[in-house]
Amino acid sequence: MFKYFFIVFAGACCFGVLSTFVKLAYQEGYHTSQIAFLQAFIGAICLWFMHYLQKGRTDKPSVIVSFKNLYTLLLTGVAIGLTTYIYYRSVYYINASLAIVILMQFTWLGILVEWLCFKVKPKQGHIIIAVLILCGTLMAGGALGKSTQVFSLKGIVLALLSSLLYACYIVANSRVGKGLPTIYKSAVIMTGSALGILFFNLEDLLYANYFDGRLIKWTAFLALFGTIIPPVLFAKGIPKIGIGLSSILMTAELPVAVVSAHFFLHEEISFLQWFGVAWMLLAIIWMNLSNWKADNPLKYKII
Repeated sequence: MFKYFFIVFAGACCFGVLSTFVKLAYQEGYHTSQIAFLQAFIGAICLWFMHYLQKGRTDKPSVIVSFKNLYTLLLTGVAIGLTTYIYYRSVYYINASLAIVILMQFTWLGILVEWLCFKVKPKQGHIIIAVLILCGTLMAGGALGKSTQVFSLKGIVLALLSSLLYACYIVANSRVGKGLPTIYKSAVIMTGSALGILFFNLEDLLYANYFDGRLIKWTAFLALFGTIIPPVLFAKGIPKIGIGLSSILMTAELPVAVVSAHFFLHEEISFLQWFGVAWMLLAIIWMNLSNWKADNPLKYKII
């Protein structure tokens, strides 16, 4: 069982390094649209290749997907594509450590989206946890106490928008394509992601130099750790340990991103900011643990 805990944890850690390496790619003169599109494009090609390899090794019939399912999966992909693009754009204006702290607001924004769109009323405990996460955000983001960070309103707004889109993606992903093979579903979603980024950045991408070796290096790395490895690890680990415990382990993305920004980008992180990160992690873990207990009452009583 420990093996599957580590597998899910490793998948979350992969996500944590992305913003740091996007920032490094910016230092070499590349643009957000180039980075985000090529990441999604390479990821989609690799996932489709993995799907056909998997398909060739099984005797099961080919996947038959209705037009409605395909359409909703592609739209879900557009949501995560825009999330990636806008999040990477926010990193251009603000520190990577601040961007990930703001992105983590998706944990309570997802509850808000479900309430507004599907009338799933939040529990009182969720409201308390949302307030705790916001308090942790103020500390972790450097808004309280002394901080050397330069705050950009545009960067913060972009990070908040990416957090909202990420929440929409998670809600949509949990409701569409149920029963489809994980690799196939991920491949369709990543195709939608690439198409969405292409559509909204068509003019920029038409004049971009796609075949620059250094750009391929960065985007291949981002695709590997952002769109290829995590879906495979999650597909293997989550069914074994359950969504509730997986959600708790996936909070590892936050400290990994902050540590990565500190060591690779030399971003200064104060003690209060570390405390804020820990505060946020505990609040997010509490929320996911509460959800897990509610979904598994008998299991919880046995424990």
